[in-house]
Amino acid sequence: MQKIDNDIFYEYIKQYDQDSKYHLVGEVDYHILYSDKPHDGMESHREALRFVFDWLVKQSIEDKESARTMFNDDLADQLHPLIYDIDKAQPSPLDRQVFFYCPNIVKTDYYGNVWYDAEWEPNDENCGTTVPYWYALMEPVHGRKNKPEDFKKVNEVLFPNGTDELDIYEWTTDWSDFFDDGHEWYGACCWSVYDKSLNRYVVMLVSATD
Repeated sequence: MQKIDNDIFYEYIKQYDQDSKYHLVGEVDYHILYSDKPHDGMESHREALRFVFDWLVKQSIEDKESARTMFNDDLADQLHPLIYDIDKAQPSPLDRQVFFYCPNIVKTDYYGNVWYDAEWEPNDENCGTTVPYWYALMEPVHGRKNKPEDFKKVNEVLFPNGTDELDIYEWTTDWSDFFDDGHEWYGACCWSVYDKSLNRYVVMLVSATD
């Protein structure tokens, strides 16, 4: 596996987040990958996750050392490298229409709160669990809220040949402390998508709290 760093998708989503290290829209962090090995079903999806989390571990170590240089040892010692156990991650196949479902906005109040014509809605029962893809993109914890047209356009750029040739899996999130923040409140998500038409993988991660 290798990261695709120069994809037009990353340039497009700079309007949503200027951070060059992470590629966020709403609370969704996107990782586009290519493999020169033949696609091997679930094992290839798992390998894509392994590759992304190896990269995240390296980033967490670099962040720790940067904190030591910029601030002090006491602060750096409070930061811990990311840990994960990919063998514990359990996948479930997702229907494409379900995954890319996008509700309509019914009402927006004076404070910017939005209501949708969706059966799923955030409540105490959903706290810290997996949120729908549309919600993770359109309703971030802080900052810009995106509209249905943003959701649709982002996915058009990410999957330029459409969604008919996509294999999508949702993974459990109890195998890495990356997801701890999301379990605390907003939600934690891990999705892997294989695009047969482009022979590439997209790993999408969500983990956020207030």
